Amino acid sequence: MNEPPVIEIRGLHKSFGALDVLRGVDIAAHRGDVVSLIGSSGSGKSTLLRCCNLLEDSQQGDILFDGESVVWRGSGNSRHPADRAQVTRIRTNLSMVFQSFNLWAHMTVLQNVMEAPLTVLKQDRATVEARARALLDKVGIGDKAEVYPAQMSGGQQQRAAIARALCMEPRALLFDEPTSALDPELEQEVVRVIKALAEEGRTMLIVTHDMRLAADVSDHVVFLHEGRIEEQGPPDTVFGAPASARLRQFLRATEPA
Repeated sequence: MNEPPVIEIRGLHKSFGALDVLRGVDIAAHRGDVVSLIGSSGSGKSTLLRCCNLLEDSQQGDILFDGESVVWRGSGNSRHPADRAQVTRIRTNLSMVFQSFNLWAHMTVLQNVMEAPLTVLKQDRATVEARARALLDKVGIGDKAEVYPAQMSGGQQQRAAIARALCMEPRALLFDEPTSALDPELEQEVVRVIKALAEEGRTMLIVTHDMRLAADVSDHVVFLHEGRIEEQGPPDTVFGAPASARLRQFLRATEPA
């Protein structure tokens, strides 16, 4: 029997008041898939990721994890998840990396990475610390374990945020513009880590403005336009032979000067 997708979204709709941000989106990521979401600012990419992680409530559609559908109560603007335990279980298996790092300033890097497994998963401290130190080594900042986020560059902070996400041992990683707050040199530090994770076969959804990153790491690329999927497919097709005039226009606009 075929394994269900780790993440599946069916017919998702999301609005903020009168503004329709998502208008019936379908996406699936199977185990080991890297799916990149591209599109102009305001196309719904980050909102889709936040709905996926249940940080935002959607008004219509289904969200499934490993074949298990989120249980909803209410409808339309009053719809929200009905089972808090299910939400917690899903979130512990979906680690999100944000554009702005979101590290706790009063904690060392090591403490940041260890916090969620200790407090949410109630795991053994020695076990968590060993895993956290190994992950900091993995992302190339093992020597920064005892420093505070403010003492690090943006690229180092983002790599710490990735180590923190990995320390939960999630089924999938969600990246929301992980390099857009960084200058080009620091951006490449983070890109190298994301590429290494893709080569390991990690399941990832990546919202990105970096077309080269999307082309290099993705199994599937989704181009969102005005809340709908305008075009999707393997990166060779999406970037090499785009069918939609809107996608062609978007790609021309994102080409380096």
